[in-house]
This record gives sequence, C-alpha cells and structure tokens, in this order.
Amino acid sequence: MKSELVDALKLKMRPVAVILSDAKPEDGLHFKDNRMGGCVAAMMVAASKKNRVAFFDRNSYSCPGGGTGLGFGDRYGNFPIDCLLSTGNKEMAAQMGTAGSIMEEGERFYKNPELARSWVNSVPMTDVAAEYVVFKPWDLLAEDDKPEMIIFFVNPDQLSALVVMADYNRGVSNSVIAPFCAACQSILFGYEEAKKEKPRGIIGFFDIAVRSHVDRDILTFTAPYALYEEMEGNVEDSFLNKHAWEKLQERQ
Repeated sequence: MKSELVDALKLKMRPVAVILSDAKPEDGLHFKDNRMGGCVAAMMVAASKKNRVAFFDRNSYSCPGGGTGLGFGDRYGNFPIDCLLSTGNKEMAAQMGTAGSIMEEGERFYKNPELARSWVNSVPMTDVAAEYVVFKPWDLLAEDDKPEMIIFFVNPDQLSALVVMADYNRGVSNSVIAPFCAACQSILFGYEEAKKEKPRGIIGFFDIAVRSHVDRDILTFTAPYALYEEMEGNVEDSFLNKHAWEKLQERQ
C-alpha cells in the first residue's frame, strides 16, 4: 500500500498491520495449538523481516502474556505473573521444572509481587470479537484491508518524527504514551486508544526480556489506524519535506 509517511521515514524494517478477522489466513506463520514456548513479539518481528503474514487464535498464542497482548482476554489465569515479574517463587519454579528457571529468582522488573499485581490490574485488557488476530507486513497490505493499528519499528530519529507527527495537527503535547508492558502488549493499548476521538500513539518494545529480537536502536511506535491516517494526511506540508528532516537523512 502506498504511503507518503512510510516513504519519508526511510524504515529498515517493514511496518506491521494488526488486523482482526474471522477468516483464517490461507498461509502464514502460526504457533501450533496449545504449544508453550513461543513469543508473540518475536513473531511480529519475523512477520516484518520475512515479509510473511502471521496469525493467532485463542488456541495458539503460546504464552499467557502473548494471549493477553493479542486481545484474547486475561490469559494469565492462575499463572503467577506477579512473581515472575518481580522476586520469583522457588516453589512454583520447582513445579515448572526446566521451564521455571527464570521463575526461581524472577525478572525483577518490579520490586515486589504486590507492585507487579498492581501493574497487571492497570493493563487495559480486552477480548476481541474476532476469531483471529493477524500480523500483516506493509508490503502485503491491500487497499481493502482494514487494520486496527500499524506498528512501526523505528530508530530514535524515526521515532522522533512519529512523535512530532502525532501532535502536528493537535498542539497538546501528550499525543503519545510510553507505558511499560510486554513487547507485544502495546497492541492492548492500541485497542484502548482506538476507542478515543483522538487516539494517541504508543511507544513500546521496552520489554528487557525480548529486546534481543530487535537491534539495540529499535523501538516500536504503534499507531491506531485513525492516528495513522491523520499523520498520513499531514505529511505533505510537514517537516518531513523540509531541511531539518532532510539533514537527518544524511546519517541514516
């Protein structure tokens, strides 16, 4: 799909559209049903780099955080996510065997389980009505596709451009948020923002546990589709066609 915004950013990785569908894609990257161990964020990166569709349903999201992030409701259930994100749980780790090695000491993203649980309770969980959540790379996107949001993989210069563009037609200085969450869970905030009259962009991929899947200078910027269209419509008269942005391109 043609985009002046995408062209102006000079991206090294393809943006990925998140699409809700009741029709199973004919082909694409897909976790085996009820198989643990995969990573939704890694699948998002693979869709971008391999130019392949990836898709998920309620039986194939691979990990509780991923299923939650995709919008399949609260998939943590009895999983001790509060312990995993904080100080760990040796008894639970022993029950999990080799799969529980990280659980023993915890990831220490929060000081204690209570704070981690407070974070869980703050996440805007949702249960989408569609059967499938589809990741479709930009090069494969058709004009009649209806994305919920577009996820850009960006370096600091490109991220700066998107932050400026998000507020270009608003002048409110808070058109972007940067919440802590699992790398795939920016999607949840995208769903939440899409409900608003003026949805905000979401900076993400701060999850230390999976940052190894992208280059060290890459973050994500998730734009609910209404925000993407707003930014796209403002490219022509914006800084993206002026000297300051052109100068930055010399070091890309």
